[in-house]
Amino acid sequence: MSRSGSAAAKSRLRLVVVQALVFSLFATLFVRLYYLQVIGGESYQAQAADQSVRDIVVQPQRGLIVDSQGRPLVANRTSWVIAVDRTLLGKLEDRQRAELVRRVAVVVDATPEDVEARLVTCGDPGSVREVCWNGSPYQPVPVATDVRKDVALRILEQPEDYPGVLAEQQSVRSYPRPYGINLAHVLGYLSPVTEDEYDLAAERDDRSLNGASVVGRAGVEKEYDQWLRGLPGYHRVAVDSMGRVLGDDSIVESTPGDTLVTSIDAKVQSVVERQLAQRIAFQRTQLDKVTGRKFAADSGAAVVLDAKTGRVIAMASQPTYDPDVWTGGISETQLTRLYSERAGTPLLSRATQGQFAPGSTWKPFMTAGALTNGYSLDTALPCSSGFQVGNRVFKNYESGAYGSIGFAKALEVSCNTFFYRIGYDFWQRYGSDPADIDARDPLVEEAKEFGFGSRTGIDLPGEAPGRIADRQWKQAYYESQKDYYCELSEKPQTADTSDFVYKFAREFCLEGNLYRAGDAVNFSIGQGDTIVTPLQLARGYAALSNGGTLWAPTVAKAIVSPDGEVLRRIAPRKVGRVDVPKKYLDYIDGALENVSRVGTMAWKLVGFPIDDVTIRAKTGSAEVYGKQSTGWVASYSEDYVVVMMISQGGTGSGSTGEGIRAIWEALYGIEGETVRPARAAIPGTVPPARLPQFLEDGSIMPPVPDKAG
Repeated sequence: MSRSGSAAAKSRLRLVVVQALVFSLFATLFVRLYYLQVIGGESYQAQAADQSVRDIVVQPQRGLIVDSQGRPLVANRTSWVIAVDRTLLGKLEDRQRAELVRRVAVVVDATPEDVEARLVTCGDPGSVREVCWNGSPYQPVPVATDVRKDVALRILEQPEDYPGVLAEQQSVRSYPRPYGINLAHVLGYLSPVTEDEYDLAAERDDRSLNGASVVGRAGVEKEYDQWLRGLPGYHRVAVDSMGRVLGDDSIVESTPGDTLVTSIDAKVQSVVERQLAQRIAFQRTQLDKVTGRKFAADSGAAVVLDAKTGRVIAMASQPTYDPDVWTGGISETQLTRLYSERAGTPLLSRATQGQFAPGSTWKPFMTAGALTNGYSLDTALPCSSGFQVGNRVFKNYESGAYGSIGFAKALEVSCNTFFYRIGYDFWQRYGSDPADIDARDPLVEEAKEFGFGSRTGIDLPGEAPGRIADRQWKQAYYESQKDYYCELSEKPQTADTSDFVYKFAREFCLEGNLYRAGDAVNFSIGQGDTIVTPLQLARGYAALSNGGTLWAPTVAKAIVSPDGEVLRRIAPRKVGRVDVPKKYLDYIDGALENVSRVGTMAWKLVGFPIDDVTIRAKTGSAEVYGKQSTGWVASYSEDYVVVMMISQGGTGSGSTGEGIRAIWEALYGIEGETVRPARAAIPGTVPPARLPQFLEDGSIMPPVPDKAG
């Protein structure tokens, strides 16, 4: 073959190869298109549709909190909220974005910087704690809550001026305040979920929390948060390429939270709060005989318990705060005040977290300890004006003296020196070696048996344990503070260090661990380093009333679903039994009745029908170094326990006596005041007919027929 023929053949071969390659490519493309459009078309169409929808969380309505009569203590209301869609905001030019943020800031009465700060996701650069957004990236970000309706309507009516800005109504907490009550420390408050809480919920597949949730932080709002919070719903919306909503895709309805039924009686609570506030205000106008200054009366607390079950009927603390301050977010200034010592630390519940020396209200428990450890009902000891221990004389109140008396009279007149002798006697018999931390102390044992020095187990978070200042505690405290005081004692005394502090530091460094006779006699009358909470003291007096049973105080009675179904009954819970023979409890009971009839509380109960409503009481005035006395009255009947105290308020009956009497009059309807009116439907809460009434064994009381029906 010629050279020209060979070249032509090769050219035709190359053409065939190219044609085959092109055909192969077209065939591959055709097969791929067929797969994408026919075989996998539905799958890809679904993915494309999913990219054009957004999930908007629909927050559930939080459950109600009601009192024992069905009165609403915490409910919900609607609030206009202004939110910004960050997806659309991110697609605007910088100039357009700045202008939109400026317009929003003007309409919600904020600064552009404030609005920008709220739009930053928590954890991102520039985020500000408690201001940044902690929710879903596709959720419109709230920048203002509780705005006026006309402001919301302005945004709704001018969407072209506010692209991506939403105005909608949301549910927030409200406080109906039946009878004007406050109850802030019992109810608690809410705040936004933290990032850690949200992550933990995701790990546990807990769908009740989302990035925009609020959770309970204190009180029953925290203790029963899982029941109250409900389940969020989801609103799926179709959006365009700019993130603008085109229409609804689907809706999953949210589930409202459950109702918490409490043992609180709002009417009794109103009397307790009013009396505590009035007694504090009054004492601030009175002169302290010791210092010549007016009483500081800086704080106080009152507790009313059902003596037979431990249920909390009322509980108040001063100073207090407005629970509504947390709704919609709390400002830094408001939060600072709640923690401020100068303002009295309003966030602290004095009833469950305040710890104070009990003073003479301690003496009934010391009586029980003495009678069960060798002393008899016939014991008589001198009630002298003073009792010498070493080189110090421990005195009676105002140096009074009553001769040789028994336990009943000692309680009636609140004789310190009588109990000093008992404390000193036990110290000599069992622990005269002050360095022996294992020495027995019957009075300490009795105090612990009544539950002091440990938490009561109330269904409220943050309860303080109190303190029994026994030998073990003193040794542990010495070891923790020794270095500080020894170092202080070795330094030259300066102008800002008082003689007392310098002397105390030297003595503590040398022998601060020793449990001396002075510690024992102080303990016997509720002085020294022993401290209790008002709730602990009330629980102890309830045991005196009911024959020795220690209850875990409870606020909640039941959890009820939104449609009225009882989901959980919360029955009273026994946590201990005091091993004191009945004859001794009866003896103490009679002695405390005499305190009300002829003793230190009698002058506040003149005219009270004590033969019909027998009140037992014990007054107390606890001395605190550098401060005025703390006044106590602890009282009980066969039904209730009432305790009230005022820090730096003076003597027990003098500071709180009138308040204690008024509460008892309210509890028993004396002078025409009724405590338990007929139940009626209240707007905004679960109809009372659907709220079950619980008997103390946990069973449900049958409904009472309507007389009118």
